[in-house]
Amino acid sequence: MSQPLHRLVLRPVIVAAAVVILVETWIWDRLGPVIARLVEVLPFKALKQAIHDAIGRLPPYATLAVFAVPAALLFPFKLAALGLIASGHLVLGAGVLVLAKVVGVGVTAFLFETCKPKLLQIPLFVRLYGIWTRWLAWAHGHVDPIKRRILGHLRILRAGRARRSLRLLMRFRRLRRERAALHAAR
Repeated sequence: MSQPLHRLVLRPVIVAAAVVILVETWIWDRLGPVIARLVEVLPFKALKQAIHDAIGRLPPYATLAVFAVPAALLFPFKLAALGLIASGHLVLGAGVLVLAKVVGVGVTAFLFETCKPKLLQIPLFVRLYGIWTRWLAWAHGHVDPIKRRILGHLRILRAGRARRSLRLLMRFRRLRRERAALHAAR
């Protein structure tokens, strides 16, 4: 039996949302340690310690404000990027937007590790963090099977059997269409 139309339409939207969540997480996981190492290399040890100590003395809700600062500081850059895109400077606007996103996620990831103990004292934050964790698991559940299929196809192509693999794939698609047509005719 064929899938209902709403499932065929929603499936790409669901997968796209899952990919966005996973890309955000991937950037977070990759840039957080890089920013942390960059901060370690900076020669302002006393300043870094003072910032760390100041965050440690803050109450949880003030820590939440510190955690939100990078998003607030980068918001004008994101608006400017959208303005550039709207005025026809697509590449420049996209570059500014991507750079602002990467910097924002990287700095936020670094700050999150510093602020996390205080943030987890806020009940609403704990609930939202739980929701994010469930969304992440949901996203992996939707994207990982697709990723495994793609990697499986790439393994076949890399093995030097690309022509034979392509013929088998085309035969499989043709048989699948023929079966679908027979099933629809019933």
